[in-house]
Amino acid sequence: MGNFAANEGLSIFVILVWLGINAFLFVHFYIVFLDERFYYTRVLLGHALSWARAPAACLNFNCMLILLPVCRNLLSFLRGTIQCCSRTAARQLDRNITFHKLVAYMIALHTAIHIIAHLFNFERFMNAQLDGNASDINYVLSQIGNGDNRSFLNPIRTNDTNQTIVMFTTIAGLTGVVITLALILIITSSMEVIRRSYFEVFWFTHHLFVVFFIGLVLHGVGRIVRGQTVTSLENHKPNECEKYFEQWGKNGSHCQYPEFAGNPPMTWKWVVAPMFLYLCERLIRFIRSQQKVVITKVVMHPSKTLELQMKKKGFKMEVGQYVFMQCPSISQLEWHPFTLTSAPEEDHFSVHIRIVGDWTERLYKACGGDKSEFQDAWKLPKMAVDGPFGTASEDVFRYEAVVLVGAGIGVTPFASILKSVWYKHVQENADIFTKKIYFYWLCPETQAFEWFADLLQSLEGQMGEKDMSDFLSYNIYLTRWKDKEAAHLRVHHEAENDPITGLKQKTLYGKPNWDTEFSTIAAKHPGSKVGVFLCGPPVLGEQLAKQCIAHSESGVKFIFNKENF
Repeated sequence: MGNFAANEGLSIFVILVWLGINAFLFVHFYIVFLDERFYYTRVLLGHALSWARAPAACLNFNCMLILLPVCRNLLSFLRGTIQCCSRTAARQLDRNITFHKLVAYMIALHTAIHIIAHLFNFERFMNAQLDGNASDINYVLSQIGNGDNRSFLNPIRTNDTNQTIVMFTTIAGLTGVVITLALILIITSSMEVIRRSYFEVFWFTHHLFVVFFIGLVLHGVGRIVRGQTVTSLENHKPNECEKYFEQWGKNGSHCQYPEFAGNPPMTWKWVVAPMFLYLCERLIRFIRSQQKVVITKVVMHPSKTLELQMKKKGFKMEVGQYVFMQCPSISQLEWHPFTLTSAPEEDHFSVHIRIVGDWTERLYKACGGDKSEFQDAWKLPKMAVDGPFGTASEDVFRYEAVVLVGAGIGVTPFASILKSVWYKHVQENADIFTKKIYFYWLCPETQAFEWFADLLQSLEGQMGEKDMSDFLSYNIYLTRWKDKEAAHLRVHHEAENDPITGLKQKTLYGKPNWDTEFSTIAAKHPGSKVGVFLCGPPVLGEQLAKQCIAHSESGVKFIFNKENF
């Protein structure tokens, strides 16, 4: 239970506070619109008024939050500030994308409630206007404001209209349609199948958030929702005057016609601060993108993996961080995230790019990946780099024992870590807090090993020379293989070095038994905090998170960290 609190406690607390604020705002504003000011509005609309306004308040709150988790520079600043005080609090910032998605789902939910309630409202407004019965209070309320310029209650002022015309000729209706369409496109294009297969569609469609926020700020300008004015309430008490509605305004009547006014737009007050922060964020990104980046080396690894080594003035990084990259000759708008595979101690920074989509394919060709001859430096494409940005891996050297788990190309952040280990131990003889690293790499095919094998071989040799072979334990798993390949490997199993990687540690087949692995590690490090770092699919993350909780006993605590982009 203690480790569950250490891993998930603060996250659950944040989610509960967020849900609590949503619940409070919903209930509070539902009750606010039961106030005497909106008595006659409820006569026309019933409780659909409160059902429309309560989710609108929650929408304001969540739209205030939605941009903050994607302000990468703000998060990096907060991580550096909080880290010195609370590592647990800093780790919550690594779940920024998860929180961003939760807020988006909440926005979608409240938008649906808001729209459905207003559909009922417009229907009732229309029916009241078309009723034509002077002995019906709904019709009388709808006629207030006609002819003598008095304030009105029913925004539908004529019989020659319908809901569709109102929807596209009023500020609230038109902006509501635009907001809804933008939200539908943003959410549907964010589905994982679209994001993985058609990243450009996701990228461009997601920028409809600009349209969404403009529409959101303008949505309340029309003041569709109206209530009785404070001055009118002094001369016209709804509870007393409602039953005398046919006598309103006549000589001898103590009830004058009620006067109404629209609620002033409030959304801008909620979103102006995060919109300003995001504007600053984009300004910082733009300034960074204009800084010159020099490609110093291009390496074409097997299995279509492109390594770019670059230099940029003033660029400073920590292990496991990532950057966003743009190639203007390919696209002026597209930015893609890549984990840095270089160590902070190196005089350059590098990324390894797996060629899996249109953008990466074009970058591969622009760098000469499809040509056999040597490429001149001046022919290489110009690159823009934004970052670096912090991740969970920055904390890796804060634990006495560390478990690194990479799946496929997810090994890239650990390349930076392992290189840094090599520099600290071999080059600098630095005394670091971390005493043991357990490294697991799960790969679906043998070709994926090739670009990483040299680094592991170098580490293996150098650690052996320094008599530090026990510092790094690594296990490489081949999760898919062909029958012929497996038979070939079995023949060479007795060889001194592994035939795939060239390492002394032999490649294993299948997937790790995580229960056994965690039990072994727990037995070797009683009373320690063990940092578990994953860069891989969500399913593997769920497995490791459960293992961290299950095996935190006898004083050992497994703290789970996952890379997110």
